Parts: sequence; C-alpha cells; structure tokens
Amino acid sequence: MAKIALGLDFGTLSVRALAVDVSDGSERGAASFAYPHGVMDKELATPSGEKIPLPPNWALQSPRDYLDALSAVVPAVLSDAGAGPADVVGIAADFTTCTLLPTDESGTPLCFDPRFENDPHAWVKLWKHHAAQPYADRINEIAAERGEAWLERYGGKVSSEWMFPKILETLTESPAVYGAAYTFLDAADWIAWILTGNLARNSCIAGYKALYCGSYPPEDFFAALDERLCHVVRDKLAGPVLPVGSRAGGLTEEGARLTGLLPGTPVAVGHTDAHVAAPALGITKPGEMLALVGTSTTMLVTAAEYRPVPGVCGIVKDGILPGLWGYEAGLGCVGDAFGWFADNCVSPDLVREADRRGVPVIALLTEKIGALSPGESGVLALNWWNGNRNPLGDGDLSGMLLGLTLGTTSVGMFRALVESTAFGMRLIIENLREHGVPVDRFTASGGIPFKAPEIMQIYADALGMEIGIAGTKEGPAKGSAVYAAAAAGLDRGGYSSLSEAAERMGAKPLKAYLPDPSKREAYDALYREYLRLVAYFGRGGNGVMKRLLSMKKAAKRT
Repeated sequence: MAKIALGLDFGTLSVRALAVDVSDGSERGAASFAYPHGVMDKELATPSGEKIPLPPNWALQSPRDYLDALSAVVPAVLSDAGAGPADVVGIAADFTTCTLLPTDESGTPLCFDPRFENDPHAWVKLWKHHAAQPYADRINEIAAERGEAWLERYGGKVSSEWMFPKILETLTESPAVYGAAYTFLDAADWIAWILTGNLARNSCIAGYKALYCGSYPPEDFFAALDERLCHVVRDKLAGPVLPVGSRAGGLTEEGARLTGLLPGTPVAVGHTDAHVAAPALGITKPGEMLALVGTSTTMLVTAAEYRPVPGVCGIVKDGILPGLWGYEAGLGCVGDAFGWFADNCVSPDLVREADRRGVPVIALLTEKIGALSPGESGVLALNWWNGNRNPLGDGDLSGMLLGLTLGTTSVGMFRALVESTAFGMRLIIENLREHGVPVDRFTASGGIPFKAPEIMQIYADALGMEIGIAGTKEGPAKGSAVYAAAAAGLDRGGYSSLSEAAERMGAKPLKAYLPDPSKREAYDALYREYLRLVAYFGRGGNGVMKRLLSMKKAAKRT
C-alpha cells in the first residue's frame, strides 16, 4: 500500500477527511461526518437536556462533536482508501476560524465542567458568532485613540469574529468562566493539543485572528480596555506560536485511541481552513487570488511588498506563502444565505417541481438563475445576512433585497442574492488593487465551485475575470494533507519542506469560466447601484439596520 497523509477539514457543519497519496497527491479515500449539534444559534443544548435560549448573533458549537468526528472520520477515510494505520505518515487538521474555546490546564473544555455547562460563554464560539461586535467596537476605538501601529495590519479594524473581542465578551459577561479558563485557544490548536499533548498555537491563526505580529499588543493596551485584561497574554494565552507546516508532536496513546492511528504518528500544528489550501491548489505567486467559496467565502492573495490596505482582515508576512505578504479578506455569508433562501423564501410551485424531479430546492434555483440576464429580475441585494466581514468589518449589518414587486419571483430574488455575493467579492478586489496589491488571477475552490456552474459563470461575468476551478472540491482537506506530509518530514516518509510537498502532492486546475463581454455593461451598472447601497446602509448614510437589531434584542429580552 502507498504511504498516505491524512487531511481533516473541520468546517462549519461537518468535518471532511482526505487520504492523499504522498508520492503523487492522488486522493485515495474520502469521508465526512456531520456534527450532531450543528450550529447552536437559537438555543444551547446542554448535556443535562436543558434548552437555553440564545440572544441574536450568537453561534456556538460543542467540542464533543469534534471529538466524535475524530473517532468516526479517520477510520472511515482509511477504510475508503483501503489503508491501515501503518500506512499513515502524518495527519493535520484545519478549522474555521476564529472558533474559540476556553479550557482548563488539561485541555478539557470548560463546557464539560458541570459548573459551567449552562453558561454559553463556556462553549465554543464559532467563527460566525457576532455577539462580540460591541467589544470589537471598543477595541477599535481604544486602538485608534492610542495610535496602535498594529491596527494598520488589520485594515484599520478588528472583527467581532476574532479572538480578543470574544475574550473581552467572556470577561465582561461571564467573569467566572474567564477566571476559570487556563487558556483560550482556537479549535485548530485545541485539536492538535488533544492529539499530541503539546499545547502550541499556529502562526497563521495567531497572525490573522489574534493580533500577533511577532508579539501580541502590549499589556497597557489591554489594560486600557479593561484592567482585568492587563495580563491576558501571560495568563490566558499559554503555549508558544509555531510556524505552520511544523510538527506539533506525535500522537499520544489517547490521540491514537481517538483516531485509531498508531502512537507517535506525526501531527502538524493546526491551521485555518482557507490558508492551508493555497499551496496545495497551485497558488504560488504574488497576485494569484484563491477564494474558498462555501458557507462563507475567504479570499487570499499575496504580494512581494507590504502595502497597507484598509478594510481587510489581515496582512501577515509568511501568512499564506513563505517570503510573501499574505492578505486575507472575505464575505461572512455566502452558502449560508443561499441555504436560508431555499429553506424560507421559495414559492410552492418551485418546491413541487423540485419534489417531482427529485432534486434539492437549492439545486433547482441554481439551475434556473442561469436563464436570467443581468438586471432582468429588477432586484438588487446586499449580501450581509451574517454581517459584513470586509471591507466594513461590521457584524451588526444585515441583508437586503431591493426592487421587489408583485411580479418578482423566487428565482429572480435568488439570482440577485447570488449577484450580491459576486459584487461583494468585486468590492474587495477593487479595494486591494486601489491600494497597490495586484489581483491578476482568480482560482476558486470549495463545494459551490464544483457543483454550481451557473453561480460560477455569474461570478466570472460580474468580476470581469476568468475564474479557474481548483482540481479538488476539498481544497482545505487536500491542503491539510500536504501540510501533514511536510510535518512528517523525510524521517517519517514525508517531505523535507512545504514547497516540496506542495509540488509533488498539489492539485492541478480542473476548468475555467470565462467572462461574457456582452454582460459587462449591465453588471457595471448594477455594481454602481450596489456601491450606492453600501455607502448608504454601511458607511453611515442610514443606521436603520443597527436600530432594527437593537429593537430585536430588546424584544428578545422581554
């Protein structure tokens, strides 16, 4: 049997696993496991059976689901590959991020402690937990007042999705959980800790989500936020920051029991889901953008020189590719919004047609939008169903459909929603270019690029760019397998460097979508109207979205 590397991609709703041949990158096996608790955004389901209502903008997960996933998906992917534990040279895991949890000194999540199982702050705060927006606002205000130099590296604004807003939220709203926490860490680093017994943080997530620029912000900055937060780095961020692609350690006996692999099997340090995919998908040069299009969309590009860009998630040296400045931006809601629409806004005749044809409603919608021309529906949307990640960095914004009439159809609304995500990506690309970061090539990976040609053609037309589709629909899992082979090293049957592993194991492009020049004028006109809506509802013209959210929160409390 060929030697294989295992890549585990812990997504928003499930974990996907790939068994990849170390010699040539061929995918020998695949498996997936859906989290039993999914995303808890309306109520917290506790081990004792209680259902605790959650306020708006909360999004929690259970770390028990991650452990169950490990025990289920690793044996399943080995079985699919026809491989055994002795064939595995290494294993690596990536995660959505920042997906944060507090633990005790042994690594046990505080939500497993009966004292805290009913406290939502003791659970995993998923990347799309946006209830920390007021704390992100405070961090941004204090950082701007103090002239913190690191703020420029994050586009001038810290997101509510990141580590310190969520930590400050916990300190403020649940001091008991904060006090009991030995450490707060991203789920990617927690998994590596559980498997190896070694607590470390990976440089990618630390750089992009935890304000780490060789060091964290100074103590006096945290003290300015809250005196109790003064020593947060020393007291609550245990573990060294290690380079991605390095080895976190070998599987302990407990890690071997969880996975069914052999003790001592090399484990790579954790990684973020989008960034881990780049080297494995042929993204190797400045100006080459990778978009991971799924529940949300993460957009990555590198540059040879540092250029400050407002309204990005982060600018990190070596954050994506060695020796280059890595820029991250993205949309907080893409597939999530499409799924919401299919579940809630579709006419009965379309539901009946989908049932008659035996296809999911969302697949039927996707098929039908291809027959419409740009502007034909008369509908324009704002893609902020889960807040705006970039360039506004505001989790309290919301989605919008404009131009509805009695003649508007479900298909027309769905096309406008898809187009709004294309316009959101176009705004990010134009913002990068305007500030000196070239975007010359666009590659897409993820479930949507593989299964939705109509959506990808709309993206190509709206962006006015050729869109290449990566040669695997599981870009992050493939990337994690590449990093696992690099972490294994030559001594364990892997490679001596990440670049060597990526060259031998990386996926080749599958196909490309070319923009239709005849649609350029209509899309330029629609995009100009989209920008007017962005300015009005997102840049201070009208704060109605935030006022509505405040009313919603007040109604929930009563």
